[in-house]
Amino acid sequence: MSPALPEEVPEPPELPTVAPQLRSLRRRAALTLEVAARSAGLSPAHLSRLETGQRQPSLPMLLALARIYGTTVSELLGETPADRDAVIRARDMEATEAGGWTYFQAGAPARGMQALRVHVPHGSQGDIVRVHSGEEWLYVLEGRLRLRLGDTSYRLDPGDSAHFDSLTPHRIAAADPGGAELLFVHTLLQSPGAALCLGPSADSIREV
Repeated sequence: MSPALPEEVPEPPELPTVAPQLRSLRRRAALTLEVAARSAGLSPAHLSRLETGQRQPSLPMLLALARIYGTTVSELLGETPADRDAVIRARDMEATEAGGWTYFQAGAPARGMQALRVHVPHGSQGDIVRVHSGEEWLYVLEGRLRLRLGDTSYRLDPGDSAHFDSLTPHRIAAADPGGAELLFVHTLLQSPGAALCLGPSADSIREV
């Protein structure tokens, strides 16, 4: 009987770029895990799992962490373009997935606002309500979108847009099974009180 061959040890999975970036940028901002997690509305254990690649952050989480660390979503994702051209070609836009959403950088990094082209799948992050400093503007390209602002819920069709203060509790969700495509622009105002509020929506919603 021939001796058993040693079992091959599988290679450890490569961490997504965002994982080491999250830790590096937190340390650059001189924030402890506990302080950063509390500012983002997360538990220290959850933030630790994001930094080690055990969990993937949602787009709202990336937005919140970018504000807290004084950086951009692009830098969190490890994107370091050599220049900041005014024109971004469609062929150069690489898809990035975060929390079920797929988005493309539609603007240059490290500017006062960020522009994204986003695909929102149906049922993805539908119960996440966000509150933070700054402003947001969105324009629906395809599909229908449900936008909740405070206690009012709107249905946006292709061609509709919205521009609102991000301190208003807001929620974005696709209204159709096929999801929705939108253009999304947000400012990068920094605020020590910026926080991400996670939780199901209230029952008292008036739809317009």
